[in-house]
Amino acid sequence: MTSKVIYQGELRTESEHLQSGKKMITDAPVDNHGKGEAFSPTDTVATALATCMLTVMGIKTEAMDLDLKGTKAEVTKTMASDPRRISRIDVNIDFPKSYGEKENRILENIARNCPVLYSLHPDIEKVFSFNFHE
Repeated sequence: MTSKVIYQGELRTESEHLQSGKKMITDAPVDNHGKGEAFSPTDTVATALATCMLTVMGIKTEAMDLDLKGTKAEVTKTMASDPRRISRIDVNIDFPKSYGEKENRILENIARNCPVLYSLHPDIEKVFSFNFHE
């Protein structure tokens, strides 16, 4: 088992990662009857894409003896209705430096092949930008 989730009431859940004991809460968003005081379930899906992209790039940069520390991702989730669902996820990745043309291409390729990306429905539009600073 990976996690346990308990419905707390008032459209809030608490999830516990069983291996680490770490917990997180989700709230329904304000535009869907919630308080919006925490990530919504769909926020966690969109954010998981960015965290997965950074994680697999981190694994690769360790193997390449490069430092990815300080790299940031900005995530924008767009919702559709009827049925209510994620229709688009934009991920803008901002690197503190350029690693070289070949290395930059490798990192983009690794990010575009993360497991979460392949787990998302193909109807969800995914838009990525990679910004390497000199």
